[in-house]
Amino acid sequence: MMGDVPAALGLSPRDTAAVLETAGLAPSVHNTQPWAFTLAPEAIALHVDPTRRLPIVDPQDQELRISCGAALFNLRLALQGRGIRPEVTLCPDRARPGLVAEVRRGGTGPAAPEIVRLLDAVPRRRTNRHPFSNAPVGSPEQQNLCRAAAEQGTSLHLVHKPVQRRELNELAAKAHRRQMADPAFREELARWTGTAPGRPDGVPVTAGGPLPAPQDRWVLRDFTGAAGRERVPDKDFEDEPLIAVLTSPFTGRMGDVHVGEALQRVLLTATLDGLAVSFLSQLVEVPDVRHAVQRLIGTIRPPQVVLRIGYGSPIVRTPRRAVADLPLDPDDASRRRPRS
Repeated sequence: MMGDVPAALGLSPRDTAAVLETAGLAPSVHNTQPWAFTLAPEAIALHVDPTRRLPIVDPQDQELRISCGAALFNLRLALQGRGIRPEVTLCPDRARPGLVAEVRRGGTGPAAPEIVRLLDAVPRRRTNRHPFSNAPVGSPEQQNLCRAAAEQGTSLHLVHKPVQRRELNELAAKAHRRQMADPAFREELARWTGTAPGRPDGVPVTAGGPLPAPQDRWVLRDFTGAAGRERVPDKDFEDEPLIAVLTSPFTGRMGDVHVGEALQRVLLTATLDGLAVSFLSQLVEVPDVRHAVQRLIGTIRPPQVVLRIGYGSPIVRTPRRAVADLPLDPDDASRRRPRS
């Protein structure tokens, strides 16, 4: 339900609501959806919602800002799909700490065919935490993923060498053990995963996939909560998914937003190619493991996102907040402050 949303950028209230709905389909850690918007006739402003922070897993709000960047990319696509060329200004936190970006009308014109294709993929994109098939991802699809990252000024490193994959797998297990040994981490994870039906955020049991088992080499984190979820007999997670590491020359808070836009372009490209994707977030959430991943793949910049990619079965989408809940009152927005 879209509800009543003020008009912005010359769009009708209905089209403005549809644009926000598209933005809100972005991925976010534990499906926290940590974004909010203020609407004015001349601009749509994207804000972080600090009430949706994950202070244990993401104490510096890096993943939060990446999530907002993904929402910003969707917002751009939605505007272009309605004939508006978005003019985007990223906003440094020093000016207004909660403000991520302001989007204004930079002109009009039809969207390019590639933009139309990406926009069509937005409602079909899913984070697939279920088992993939053992079919390898083809070279053309791999090239498309790397090209999508490059078009946003970032790099996608595909980990093919067996020795690197083995070490990366050991690092993932190390990070997972470290996180699960922390009671505060387990409590935060439980708050946002294995959620009951009807909740508009978090990862419900139906989207969490089966419980990881000892033979599952790459999928370690349990998203099913206390409810659990039976796995299909003889159906384990795949042994050798495609592992991709996203890095970026952009740094700082605005750099995280750039990374989020690049990530979303990669994910939408994967969707167009019929690929399933999930995140190996523990590899970037534990600082010393993140540095070890950087040394392993030999990049100048640290890894921002690590992805597991393959071919999976269709799954349901995680829930989304009502569009009417996304706009903020401007006065409320000025009072909200994320962690500095």
